[in-house]
Amino acid sequence: MNKSQKLVNPVDYPSIQSLSAVWQIAAKNFGDTVALDSPHSEPKVSLTYKELYRQIQQFASGLQALGVKSASKVAFFADNSPRWFIADGGIMTAGAANAVRSSKAERQELLYIFEDSDSSSLVIEDLKTLAKLRPELDDLSLDAIVLLSDETPPEDIPHQVVNFEKLMAAGKDRQLQPVEQDKETLATLIYTSGTTGKPKGVMLSHGNLLHQVINFKAVLNANLGDRVLSILPSWHVYERTVEYFFLSRGCTMYYTNIRSFKQDLQKYKPHYMVGVPRLWESLYEGVQKQFREQSASKQKLINFFFNLSENYITAKRIADGLSLEHLDASATERIKARLQASLLAPLHSLGSKIVYQKVRDAVGGNVKLFVSGGGSLAKHLDNFYEIVDIPVLVGYGLTETSPVTNVRRFDRNLRGSAGPTLAETEIKIVDPQTRKSLPQGETGLVFIRGPQVMQGYYKKPEATAKAIDSEGWFDSGDLGWVTAENDLVLTGRAKDTIVLTNGENIEPQPIEDACVRSKYIDQIMLVGQDQKALGALIVPNLEALQQWVTSQKLDLNLPSPDASENEIANSDLNDRAIQDLFRQELNREVKNRPGYRPDDRIGTFQLILEPFSMDNGMMTQSFKIKRPVIRKHYQQLIETMFAEK
Repeated sequence: MNKSQKLVNPVDYPSIQSLSAVWQIAAKNFGDTVALDSPHSEPKVSLTYKELYRQIQQFASGLQALGVKSASKVAFFADNSPRWFIADGGIMTAGAANAVRSSKAERQELLYIFEDSDSSSLVIEDLKTLAKLRPELDDLSLDAIVLLSDETPPEDIPHQVVNFEKLMAAGKDRQLQPVEQDKETLATLIYTSGTTGKPKGVMLSHGNLLHQVINFKAVLNANLGDRVLSILPSWHVYERTVEYFFLSRGCTMYYTNIRSFKQDLQKYKPHYMVGVPRLWESLYEGVQKQFREQSASKQKLINFFFNLSENYITAKRIADGLSLEHLDASATERIKARLQASLLAPLHSLGSKIVYQKVRDAVGGNVKLFVSGGGSLAKHLDNFYEIVDIPVLVGYGLTETSPVTNVRRFDRNLRGSAGPTLAETEIKIVDPQTRKSLPQGETGLVFIRGPQVMQGYYKKPEATAKAIDSEGWFDSGDLGWVTAENDLVLTGRAKDTIVLTNGENIEPQPIEDACVRSKYIDQIMLVGQDQKALGALIVPNLEALQQWVTSQKLDLNLPSPDASENEIANSDLNDRAIQDLFRQELNREVKNRPGYRPDDRIGTFQLILEPFSMDNGMMTQSFKIKRPVIRKHYQQLIETMFAEK
């Protein structure tokens, strides 16, 4: 990316008081540029900035016609589409705040959010979602229900129900009533799915969200007409605020999905995309699969270049002062590293031309930047994307911080860190017990203060007071430290810490990140609280495992991914050869991890076939594993694992 590149049509929003005001300015500046394109919806939808603004206004007028009042709450249960964005903007423009969630969430969770948020109206995906919430919905008090589909509303429901077409028609014939809003006005309630307990409604104001829209430009050099591929849930705070930003800059956003993702990378050739580590892992795994299908000679050539390039990027990082493991490197060490990088550069460039260019082409060939959030990015993924020259910036934040507080920069991409803070944002590291500030470089709890920190948890003053102290510092619950250059380095979650019987505290995430470097390991979760050594639940990559079995000429019967318990029991998944393979993989990856210590060793493990996912409740909406849920589900298996040792 050219650092001197200027916006074709630069627009700043420092003086506006509400998110609703963004869309009028965007319509004025970007007019006939396509804002939203939904190629996989029925019918397909494409909206210019002028059309998007007009439809947001109509939706807002329609809501007011139905009786939606300023400062009221509207439960909003729907998924990615231009109509989602229209409804989101329309609810805020009408003066209300929305309580958002996926229409695919469990019915009890949706009903809980509706009631807890004190919503007086409901905007919902379709009749299927409506049916899911009945009969309880029939007994609740609400002003209106709006379907985002064009389906005919049911006649047997005791509420005012209109579909999208009828609402927009009502809004077209009615003058929008202006509402008073400022940066303190509540914009949305986002219920944290969390990893345990009932969800809490995070109160985010217009000012919280505007902080992100205004300050992302320090990281993302988005230009008028740049293409953005959207795959994460629009209602999730991470995707949502980034969408707000890109559309405030005149970009064109294409909605994709898991099924069409790889084809859409080729078709739309995006400049930007935001995702979670699991998404970048899936792209990486796809590339690795293609490499494994090559002839032995080609695989040897590919491995040669990747090994060489890994040495190149390591040397270059040390030389540039961007190696987390060598931040204190001496001048002599940096000179040696620069010499090594110079010697390796020609071969790295050759590898780029004959190997890595194919990877860049696979993601469209025009990527300026990928942004990763929602969890730590494993070291092997950071290395891979740097080697193939696809810039990935990792950021950090929480729903409670709107969400971004830190993000790496294009010109200072310190791999392994979450980067420096955004503007007006402060980070301090405190002792978990005393809550006293710690010196630079020491690890402790990460506290955050800034304009993006939430107003609090809805109707939960005690939880709010516990999370935000009297000076405005928010307790993230994350552990980390800060470099001399103010880059935040995260080491784990305070509550995820595993304490062994010898008193050693183990942060599982870095070890898990190291283990998934193995091509035979798809997912892993460490266990071992109050045990002598760590254990692990491992979801194997059955395709790679089958290739290994074939290459070793072993007569073993492996189960299919959807095998029944009986088929698994009769398979050879626990054969000594396979167990030895995983033992070797775990030992190698754990020991090769920077900062390895003997207590990091995984003593016992069990292979399981069911992946951790949102569908089975073992992952959050931001693709973080729900450790308490998984531990409870596999409690008996875990007890057996350790009983055998």
